[in-house]
Amino acid sequence: MAKHSKRYAQVAEQVDRNRRYTIADAVKLAKETASARFDETVEVHLKLNADPAKGEQAVRGTMVLPHGTGTVPRVAVFAEGDAAEAATEAGADRVGGEDLVQAIDEGWDDFDILVAHPAMMRHVGKLGKKLGPRMPSKKSGNITEDVGQVVAELKAGKIEYRMDRGAVIHLPIGKASFTEEQLVENLVALLGTVNRVRPAAVTGRFITSLTIATSMGPGIKIDLADPMAKAS
Repeated sequence: MAKHSKRYAQVAEQVDRNRRYTIADAVKLAKETASARFDETVEVHLKLNADPAKGEQAVRGTMVLPHGTGTVPRVAVFAEGDAAEAATEAGADRVGGEDLVQAIDEGWDDFDILVAHPAMMRHVGKLGKKLGPRMPSKKSGNITEDVGQVVAELKAGKIEYRMDRGAVIHLPIGKASFTEEQLVENLVALLGTVNRVRPAAVTGRFITSLTIATSMGPGIKIDLADPMAKAS
């Protein structure tokens, strides 16, 4: 069993592990349990009633949180010519063609998100095995003719949500320094987006559990009967 710090044990006592909190109460409690010396990220963990092994039940997409995440991602772009110039002007942290492909193939990974111009995919394709889920994809909107616009959106707070092999979506919805209202609005917006992309093949309850926590804090379970948790 993992051994937690004295600080963690103290803040964990504030959370009733048998209780399902409303979204408003959970957000308030998350802020109260954020006791680290840095501005902790508030994270959401959504368990879905979907089968990751079935392509038609895959849940993946992008959205812009109303108040962003509080973090500006490092964006690397595969592009050349005018597209490369547009990406640079939009604030990309690194832009390159085959040289960038080679750098990543050799181990460079100082980025959070990759964007690619379609013309570059014949070179980027070789990185599929190395990058795995970090590979640019059309479904995520990261393979595009307008790389400049996508870079600008990512810098402004656009995020990608993706169900993992355990049918769970893990995402940041802001920082502990955000107001309660900002965190609530970000969470409700996320739930609405996920509910709207529910696969047609899924029957019964779609979101089966919802937990939030700060980077160094305990998990706080949310009552799915809360009207705000049923956003659509």
